[in-house]
Amino acid sequence: MREAFGAVFDVQDGYLNTASIGVPPRHVADAVAASFERWRRGEDTSSTFNEAVETSRAAFGQLIGVPSTSVACGATVSHFVSLVAASLPAGSKVFVDPVEFTSVGLPFVAAGHVIASTVDEADLVATSVVQSADGRIADLEALRASGKPVLLDVSQAAGWMPLSLAWADFVVGVAYKWLMAPRGAAWMAVRPDRAESLKPLAANWYSTGENYGTELVLRSDARRFDLSPAWISHVGAAVALPWLASVDLDAVRAHCVGLTDRLLTGLGLPPTGSAIVSVAGPPVQGVVSSVRAGRARYACHLYNTIEDVDRVLEALA
Repeated sequence: MREAFGAVFDVQDGYLNTASIGVPPRHVADAVAASFERWRRGEDTSSTFNEAVETSRAAFGQLIGVPSTSVACGATVSHFVSLVAASLPAGSKVFVDPVEFTSVGLPFVAAGHVIASTVDEADLVATSVVQSADGRIADLEALRASGKPVLLDVSQAAGWMPLSLAWADFVVGVAYKWLMAPRGAAWMAVRPDRAESLKPLAANWYSTGENYGTELVLRSDARRFDLSPAWISHVGAAVALPWLASVDLDAVRAHCVGLTDRLLTGLGLPPTGSAIVSVAGPPVQGVVSSVRAGRARYACHLYNTIEDVDRVLEALA
């Protein structure tokens, strides 16, 4: 058992793999377990989960600095990126970092768009705020100053990094990493002036509010892009995200980066200011991590400790 930022965690020692799967605090896991018990007893209806969906929607907006009316809920980042890709004019040029996660880049390739070689020649820039492979942080100020339309993926940033992204055209993110909620929930923030540019390709009962019929009457705000929610995923998200939005994210960032800096300096490497780092060589025994591009990737979240990092240093020493 560990305590961090007012929450209790049952995470095992040496778990440095939040960039793959975040571990929930006990009160989030308990809420999900209680939801399974209600399911077991047949105590819920579809409307039971509406409050959880709206709570998680609003909290995601709070974490990235936008109102809940600008946030659509779904299941995966690739679905939302595909929605943007399908709505661009044919043959649009999109700049995607060569090492970008495939859920951000491949929807544009599948839609037949051109992958631009530079930001200057692009009609849209699609990038992660923090890169999954090595923790590299995007230069958001430069992107904003470029004047280019921007799609940002915050899946590896929201939850440890304070964010204020109302200026971005589109912002996507998932629940199951740094937000420490179950897989199956994702969100997209759409800047209000860009909503009309998107085609509602997955129109459904949740995006219209109508269960039957063929008349397409979409909701007036970003909910028009909702997918029917994965209910229990949102039960967890409705507890995890408001809690994260209530903590001091500057302190969370300082904690996480302090740990990764300790790891890098202990290996004789310069600090990067990110909660995700990659180092040459395979993972070490007794530490849960991942391998990306032949390098060991370590991710430090708010529940990690100096002892977790020192396990790596001792093994490599």
